[in-house]
Amino acid sequence: MATVAVGKKEVTKDLDHCDIPYYVSEFVEREVGNDYDSLRKLDNLIDKLSENKKQLEEQVLTVSSEVPKRIQNALKNAEDSKKSLSRLLEEETLLSDSVNSHLLKAQPWMEDLDVLISQVEEIERHLAYLKWISRIEELSDRIQQYLMTNNVPEAASTLAFMAELDIKLQESSCSHLLAFVRSTVKFWHKILKDKLSSDFEEVLTQLRWPFVGPPQSQALGLAAPASAPDVYNNLEMLFSQLLKLQTSDELLTKPKQLPEKYSLPPSPPIILPIQIMLNPLQKRFKYHFTGNKQTNVLNKPEWYLTQVLMWIGNHAKFLDDKIQPILDKAGSSVNAGLEFSRALVMLILEKLAADIPCLLYDDALFCHLVDEVLLFERELYSVHGYLSSFPSCMHILSEESCFQRWLTVEKKFALQKMDSMLSSEAAWISQYKDITDVDEMKVPDCAETFMTLLLVITDRYKNLPTASRKLQFLGLQKELVDDFRIRLTQVMKEETRASLGFRYCAILNAVNYIATVLADWADNVFFLQLQQAELEVRAESNAVSKLQLGQLASMESSVFDEMINLLERLKHDMLTRQVDHVFREVKDAAKLYKKERWLSLPSQAEQAVMSLSSTACPMLLTLRDRLLQLEQQLCHSLFKIFWQMLAEKVDIYIYQEIIMANHFNEGGAAQLQFDMSRNLFPLFSHYCKRPENYFKHIKEACIILNLNIGSALLLKDVLQSASENETTLKPNQPSATAALNELGVYKLAQKDVEILLNLRASWPNTGK
Repeated sequence: MATVAVGKKEVTKDLDHCDIPYYVSEFVEREVGNDYDSLRKLDNLIDKLSENKKQLEEQVLTVSSEVPKRIQNALKNAEDSKKSLSRLLEEETLLSDSVNSHLLKAQPWMEDLDVLISQVEEIERHLAYLKWISRIEELSDRIQQYLMTNNVPEAASTLAFMAELDIKLQESSCSHLLAFVRSTVKFWHKILKDKLSSDFEEVLTQLRWPFVGPPQSQALGLAAPASAPDVYNNLEMLFSQLLKLQTSDELLTKPKQLPEKYSLPPSPPIILPIQIMLNPLQKRFKYHFTGNKQTNVLNKPEWYLTQVLMWIGNHAKFLDDKIQPILDKAGSSVNAGLEFSRALVMLILEKLAADIPCLLYDDALFCHLVDEVLLFERELYSVHGYLSSFPSCMHILSEESCFQRWLTVEKKFALQKMDSMLSSEAAWISQYKDITDVDEMKVPDCAETFMTLLLVITDRYKNLPTASRKLQFLGLQKELVDDFRIRLTQVMKEETRASLGFRYCAILNAVNYIATVLADWADNVFFLQLQQAELEVRAESNAVSKLQLGQLASMESSVFDEMINLLERLKHDMLTRQVDHVFREVKDAAKLYKKERWLSLPSQAEQAVMSLSSTACPMLLTLRDRLLQLEQQLCHSLFKIFWQMLAEKVDIYIYQEIIMANHFNEGGAAQLQFDMSRNLFPLFSHYCKRPENYFKHIKEACIILNLNIGSALLLKDVLQSASENETTLKPNQPSATAALNELGVYKLAQKDVEILLNLRASWPNTGK
């Protein structure tokens, strides 16, 4: 249904049965409406509509004439495409048939050709095989010719080239060819090595090698006569030629390896000429330190360790002066001295690997061996410049069974040492008690000995090859620190009744010293590296929270934090016990002072000279004596904490129990201020410049009590006004705070000041 508006009436018509279409009615209504004058526009309207009709008819005619042409063209194109496709399909069928026919005809040819190609490839492989054989034989013939003409250098160079070819052929599957090349290299290597080794050993003999005697005999042997230049020339020539045999020697000789359980770092074989130079020393070592010789005893590892160090030292100058230039000239990166040392150290490692299982469960022998090995390592690194990347004795000691035994023995002897140091008569006496400058920490002998023990343990394990082993030793150190702390706690509990006694103070100094040293060690590079290693281990095992990992990574914490925290807690407990003890004595001595008649004391004007209250003397004497006693017995840092804690307690006690519990006339307030400012505060002036800052309650209470009448009244009014404003929700607190600050009162609250003002006994009658 549609609704058509005519004037103010609405006419509803059914669009399906209406005589006039709906859109016509709308158009007439829009153009004419109810205005009869607008009928004059009908002529123009009719003309306009006629024009529109004409244009529409023209467009319809144009479209109706163009569409059939386009459709016709499209159909024609489709027909053409269909014909082209049919033609292409026919051509494809013909071509496919032709190809299949050709393949059928060519199949026998392809099979014959495949056979020929396979034959050609096999012939090429045979040819290459023969070429390799020919090449190796040619090189072999060349070496033979060089040797026949005594041209050993060229023979050695040719053998080195043949050895390089051998290395290149390693990936080949031609096992017989590989065996042929290897056997050829081995044949000529043995001939050349034997010849050069014999000549080289002869030259070494002329130089009186090895230098096993004292330095004087070495100097005599090296100061050769006129033939010396020829000998050194021969030495250089033979050394260089032997160096050329290094590649073939590595191919043919398997270096002696220790079992994998020792986890030795990979290292290249010892160069051939150095091996030959070492032969007489190796024979001597095996003669003296293996088998049933009297020099081969388990309880004397220092014999063979010292012998090797002597050999390294005796030959160092010759190796640096005579051998190193030859290596440099040959373009080798090998250091002659280090290569010599590395070879001799391998003898030590083999000896240790054989001896350690025999003495593993004899504590005395094992501990002695470890001590001697550590001394050997220290000299090897510090004096002879041995590199940490080379195999060392620490790798042998790091083997699981040996290492666990080392840890056990280390702990056992450390605990024995702790027992002896704590039971010593001088355990709690400082070694430096008579030297003031040195004895600042007042460290008892047992604490210093214990930290020296920990330091020695650190020196013993710091050169271990792996971080995991170092962390295990660090764990042992932590155990020892905790054990020592428990022992100190036990001794401390025995001395609790005499908390101001010498031994109790010595224990406190010991705890403080250990905590201080551990905190210093935490910043040491070695322990920072261990902290990083511990962080990595914990991160892998998810053993700690992300927060703890973050603290470790940011270096906020250290490897000793847990131990330091326990020691700090013990230190705080012991200091608190001492402070409480002295404070109880002070309170007992202050009983008479508490009962002083502050309300009836004469004013300052009535006294010729102000003097200390007689009742304050016991309290001040107790304070003075205890401060002097503990200053002598505690180290400076501990005593500073002690007197500050004590000052805080005394400040609050006098303020609460004496000042706030009494009323004061003018004389009483003046006397209190005199006692405090001229007697109590100066007791602490030896320890700080402004002791009154540690007694703020007393100081500020004295200020309020000793205000003149006018200032006191004014302050009272200000505080009262501030309180009233606060209750009426008109805060004016800053004015009260400013008034108190102006008087020098910062610690006391407004309510406390009001109470103190009310403790003043004499107020003038103001009429209020």
